[in-house]
Amino acid sequence: VQLVESGGGSVQDGGSLRLSCQASGYTHTTNYIGWFRQAPGKEREGVAALYRGGEGTLYADSVKGRFTISQDKAARTVYLQMDDLKPEDTAMYYCAADWVGWWNVDGSRFETTGTTRWGQGTQVTVS
Repeated sequence: VQLVESGGGSVQDGGSLRLSCQASGYTHTTNYIGWFRQAPGKEREGVAALYRGGEGTLYADSVKGRFTISQDKAARTVYLQMDDLKPEDTAMYYCAADWVGWWNVDGSRFETTGTTRWGQGTQVTVS
């Protein structure tokens, strides 16, 4: 299984970016697939996720109304459309997916399990 992110970059405050995560090497529906971010000196944060192959979505409170997660099943790609970006959104963004475990979800907060697979990350910088 491989997850490859793309689409990061540098934008000004209020700008937009779209991240892509292309998954390969699997044949069945994910339990969860989504995006996490980590800024220097801060804990990793779940940003947005799809569960049960897209039956539902999760969003961190900090991005609700600004970020949208979507997928193209045929292309095995998950997208994160990020609008109205703010400097506090600056972080390394990682795609993560789990076909075995079920993430720990507490309201709008969610965290992965030991069976989660990760991409290499893509940097988003907002100034």
